Amino acid sequence: MNDVVTIVCLANSRKPPSGRCIAGKEGTGGCSAKWVRPISIRPTHEISEEERRFEDGTTPQLLDLITIPIIAPTPVGHQTENVLIDAQYYWEKVGASTWDELGSLLDHPPTLWANGNSTFHGSHDRVGATAAASLRSSLLLIQPDDLRIRVSGESQYAGPPRRRVRAMFNYNGDYYSLIVTDPVAEQALLAMPDADYTVPDAYLTISLSEPHSDGDCYKLVAAVLARQPL
Repeated sequence: MNDVVTIVCLANSRKPPSGRCIAGKEGTGGCSAKWVRPISIRPTHEISEEERRFEDGTTPQLLDLITIPIIAPTPVGHQTENVLIDAQYYWEKVGASTWDELGSLLDHPPTLWANGNSTFHGSHDRVGATAAASLRSSLLLIQPDDLRIRVSGESQYAGPPRRRVRAMFNYNGDYYSLIVTDPVAEQALLAMPDADYTVPDAYLTISLSEPHSDGDCYKLVAAVLARQPL
């Protein structure tokens, strides 16, 4: 084993083609704690179920304190937080944080990276390749204002509409509308009727994706951390 990192799990989101994006902050060292995103050796970097499974067969959940064997930091563009896992060894859950402790881990950026580029259904939800090239981070834990989560059908290209989950909120005076990739939140909300749902007390982990096939990087809600379960 080369080395280990211990993180509070602040993201456990779906990542194509069939894995997860896990991320968190080292220890519980407050807002200055370093973000870490474990990645695999695969070209798309997702973490498989086997790779993230603990020895007892369970898998990481949000707020778990996890020790992860790693090989080395492997920053890629704006995703400076990436570290390559040592897939020979199990991850280990060594504790858990609480919702009340999240406030000390908040980030306080003036904006969610670069604004001004939006998809048809979104608002400030993507960053062009040129702007992304100048960025040096891809993960944030924020406290949004006026958070609503919408469940509705959204048309994509020439196909029929598909139901999607989207977080809509204000942050430092800017309005954002971002797709939710937190699978636990998605499952809970897709079981409910199409509507806008107010979430009064929550934090969001925002991730800036790798460049898509169109060259843009997308802002995604990688975790919805609510005081009351959705």
